[in-house]
This record gives sequence, structure tokens and C-alpha cells, in this order.
Amino acid sequence: MMFTKKLIVLCLISTSTFMAFSQNQPSYKEDWTSLSSHNESPEWFKDAKFGIYFHWGVYSVPAFGYEWYPSHMYFAGSSINKHHVATYGDPSKFGYHDFIPMFKAEKFNADEWAKLFKTAGAQFAGPVAEHHDGFSMWASKTNPWNAKDMGPQKDIVGELEKSIRNQGLKFITTFHHERQLQRYADKPDEKKFWNSHYPFIKGMPTASTDPKLRILYGNIPEKEWLETQWFGKLKEVIDNYHPDIIWFDSWLDHIPEQYRMKFSAYYLNKARERNQEVVIVRKQNDLPLEMSVDDLEKSRKNKLDEKTWMTDETVSTGSWSYTTDLKIKSTADMIHVLVDIVSKNGVLLLNISPKADGSIPQDQQDVLKGMGKWLQNNGEAIYGTRSWYTYGEGPTKEPDGGFAQHREFLKIKYSAKDIRYTTRVGSIYATILGNATAGQQILLSSFAKKQLPKPVTIDEVTFLGSSEKIKWSLTDDGLSITAPQQAMDNMATVIKINIRGIDNYTVN
Repeated sequence: MMFTKKLIVLCLISTSTFMAFSQNQPSYKEDWTSLSSHNESPEWFKDAKFGIYFHWGVYSVPAFGYEWYPSHMYFAGSSINKHHVATYGDPSKFGYHDFIPMFKAEKFNADEWAKLFKTAGAQFAGPVAEHHDGFSMWASKTNPWNAKDMGPQKDIVGELEKSIRNQGLKFITTFHHERQLQRYADKPDEKKFWNSHYPFIKGMPTASTDPKLRILYGNIPEKEWLETQWFGKLKEVIDNYHPDIIWFDSWLDHIPEQYRMKFSAYYLNKARERNQEVVIVRKQNDLPLEMSVDDLEKSRKNKLDEKTWMTDETVSTGSWSYTTDLKIKSTADMIHVLVDIVSKNGVLLLNISPKADGSIPQDQQDVLKGMGKWLQNNGEAIYGTRSWYTYGEGPTKEPDGGFAQHREFLKIKYSAKDIRYTTRVGSIYATILGNATAGQQILLSSFAKKQLPKPVTIDEVTFLGSSEKIKWSLTDDGLSITAPQQAMDNMATVIKINIRGIDNYTVN
């Protein structure tokens, strides 16, 4: 009892000290020098490793093509346009806004979703708060086109925030609305429209003079749009839902630097008021890496990086949003991607694709539950770990080039010859990206005398999930190990090497 009381007192002192320290710090200013004093990658984020988000909105209703349906439906002759005309009629008469009453989300249950994310092993989760289409998934006062007033008539972001936090997870919101503003000359040329989601084509709703439709289709003056729609929406979500992570899609460079700094200062200062450690994630070079985390879409690094980074990947091989022909990746492939990312000091943000009615297809649930089962048994090799001096070994190499090579990344198949490393104090984990067969001889060449930065002392070698005593020997060629006689996990097998002086081998 005395120990418990002392512990409570220490915790209260620690919390009070942190709050006083935080409140006494100067506010962030709207300049990169000040903003770069922000710790872009707090320890909780480095520890988390795995989060889930989802492309789900009005674009889920047609369930055809991919999530850029709202844009491509207006381009005559495109596959999406042909489908739209055949199914709903000419887009001049049935525009994107006409899908909104069909987006009912009648099967949506925030608590069930949050429990699934927890079961999957995610440490943070949350929605695409707004995609390129201009429809806000929260109770917005700045945008009349929102899920509380239309469609589901529910505060989707609010319900998810409450349910996800109730599961003990951090909350992420992602924003893709940098392209929603119409930014081009009045010419029906698709190339002219690339930097804007909706094309200005006379006779189409995107060129409407109706004040309300102009807001949805981004056909308003840039100055007004920047203040009320780009920054105003971010401000609402920050004030009402306090996300732990705000993630931006590409094209943030189209937002004037002044507004990028304005958002960053507002978010970080509001977080400081709440004593909240938050993360800003960006793509390309849209924000300085001194104050944000780099994100690689559908790709990942092929070498170890000292700075924590992120990959956003989707559970399917095609569209980010639900389509009727969506093909889902295997659980093993998703585990291998996660392990590879974590070994290189990265974090996986995995996208799923719910149906318009708010149900999550069973094949996607199966993948998430399979990942969760593997993580329940092997999570100590993932959560809270740090990178070793090398990320791994084996014949499979990832290409250079980031998203430009996303189709090549899709082709990658790891095997039991590929091994990835992680560490925590006292242990090194070697994860075999495949099945270690019964009694197999395994040589971890990263332990070779000529490769190690300094000699190691190994106390014990075990296989997670096995109680067998393992035979091993450390030679000049590496660490030689005999696998258990009983076959191990056929998706990824984790070897735990207890070692002295492990702190000297971590990179961060």
C-alpha cells in the first residue's frame, strides 16, 4: 500500500511538472524555424508501428473504378464516365452531389469498427476526414456538405474518435482536400485539370453558379477557399476532435506557404495547451522534415533510415475505396510489409475499404484479424522496438523511386530466405519472412564477425511460440541456429536473441 501511494505521488508530481513545463514554453510562431523546434516523432509514435485508416465516403456509393470517381465521371469517354452514363445518366443531369442521399451508412457502427482495429493490433486509427471530393465526414459548420447534415446524418469523425479512444488507441485524421479548389483556365483539357479534382466544364455541376454547389466543387475564389475550406476545416477537426496525428495527401505544395505555417502553428499550439504530443505527416517535400514525418505512398525505403518515416499502404491490390471487383492481399503479405517497414525505422498506416452502407467486407476483416493474431503472438518483435545496425538480409530487394515504383512494390514476394531485424533493450529479433521448417539450419549472417560493429555476447536464443530449447553457436560466419523440431508459424517466424549491451546497436 505504501509503495502504491508513493507511486501515485510520483506520477502526480511528474504530470504536474510536465504540464508546468509545457505551459511555460513559448508558443509556436508561423515560421519554419519556430515550428521546427517541434518534436516531429514522439516516443509513442516510434513505439506504435501500426495504424489503420479507411477511404470511405460518398465515392464509395458507385463502387466502381476507384476513389477518383468524382473527378473522372465528368471526363467524356473515360471508363468511369461510360459506366456513369450507362448506370446513372449523363453527369450534367446526375452529378456527384446526387450520390450523397445514397450514402446512408446504415450499417456503420463505430464501436464495432474500433474493436476490429484493436483486434488487428493497430495502435492508432481514424478516418479519411475529407478526400479530394469536398465532402466532410464530420459535423462541419464551415462546409454545408458534411456527413452530419447530409447522407448518413451522423458525425462520423466524432463517433469514431470516441470509440477509437475508448479502445485505448491514438486517433488519426487524414486530409486530401488540397486539390479540391479549381485552379485552371476555362478549357476542357484533362491535363489542365490535373492539380484540381473537379474539372470546370460548362453545362456540368462543376461549373454551376449555385452558391452551395460551388462550395462542393471548389469553384470559389482562392482566398475564400483557403480560409474557410482548407484551413477552416482543419481548424474544426483540431478544435472538436483533437487528433493525435494529422496526415496530408500529395499536392500540399499547392497551398501557399503562409497557410501551411498557419495550420502547423495552430495545431501545435492547441496540442501544447492540451499537453498532447502530436504528429504531422506529409508526402513529397511539402513540409520541412524537421517538424513533420515523411510518408511514402504504396512504397517503402530499401535501406535503414535514422528518422522515423511512414508508409501508407492499402489492403487491396487496386482502389483505395471499395469497388465491387476489389482484390484483397493475403495476410502473410501484409505482415511481411509491416515487418519490412518496422525493420527500417518506419510505421505502417494500412488502409481498408468499407462499403457505402458502413459494413467492412469479410475478406478485409479476415486479413486484419490474421494480422492481429500474428501480432498477439509476435508483437514484442514489433511494438516498442528500434532498428538494429542493419535492417536485414536476404535476396529480395525493394526498388528505388517511391510511389513511381508502386507497381513494382506490388510484385514483391518475400520468402524464408529474407530476414528482418528489430531490437529492444536486451534482445535482437530476427524475423524470417516465411516458414522455418522443422529442424532447419539457419545462419544469420548479420552476426558475422566482420560485419558486427562490435562483438556481442549472446545469452540465449528462442523462437517465439516455441518452448523448445534451441541449439545455436556464434561463429565468424554468423549466428548458426537449429529451428525447433515442431514446425513454426507459416507466415513469419520470429527468433529472439537475448544479448548484452544491446543499447549500443540501436540507431535511435
